[in-house]
Amino acid sequence: MTASNGMIVRTWSATATSTGADQYCHYFASTLLPLLRTRAGFAGGYLLSRELDGTVELTTHTFWESSAALHAFAGEDITRSVVEPEAQSALLSFDRTATHRSVLVDGRS
Repeated sequence: MTASNGMIVRTWSATATSTGADQYCHYFASTLLPLLRTRAGFAGGYLLSRELDGTVELTTHTFWESSAALHAFAGEDITRSVVEPEAQSALLSFDRTATHRSVLVDGRS
């Protein structure tokens, strides 16, 4: 099986209070996505949430056209999470690493 166009999905999770989740959502939409859209090889992203034992679990899924684009974003160790202080302040906890998966079938369009 081969990946669809070499696309890679970077996944990362965090937890927050309801208020913190709202703050992170605003940060993701108004600060992070516009910044990522300026980076070569960025192909879009999702922010997902679910209620979890009185907190909110947040999961980001960002799409990248190549491993080179991922390295340009995350640095040499692409598994290291990239969480700016503004984002950290909205969160209770967050993954220190991100996972990456190759897209086999892209049904978004």
